[in-house]
Amino acid sequence: MSRYFPLFVNLEGKKVIVYGAGVIGSRRILALLEFGCCLTVAAPEASKEVQRLSKEGKIIWQKKKYESGEISRDACFVLAASSDREVNAQIGAECREKHIPVNVSSDRELCDFYFPGLAVKEELVAGVTAGGSDHRKAREVTEKIRSLLTS
Repeated sequence: MSRYFPLFVNLEGKKVIVYGAGVIGSRRILALLEFGCCLTVAAPEASKEVQRLSKEGKIIWQKKKYESGEISRDACFVLAASSDREVNAQIGAECREKHIPVNVSSDRELCDFYFPGLAVKEELVAGVTAGGSDHRKAREVTEKIRSLLTS
């Protein structure tokens, strides 16, 4: 398996689309909000946190399921985090066809990039990944870095 190169990207004002607003999608949405992107979330149902963010105008929540062909080519990247593996794979295929980087939460083999564990303090940002294979290890390392940043 290939190792992925860490790349830090300016997301300020850029369009990011997230399909799914459950546990994984919500966690990623909250992380992305810190980086100033324009978030569009597509999900028939959403966590209370995502609903609140939508009501506050911090994100756009489209209360709907994914439909083939709908992904806008101006998206910086897409996160496929729905609870349906087949839908996530379809989103991944559409993104590859349109040359849009995609993270498919249900299948690391379909990912163009991994969503990192984040440790942030002011201008310092650290991202951690274990190549999509050991989420527990990545989370533990991320927590250790967070604790270093607060000391």
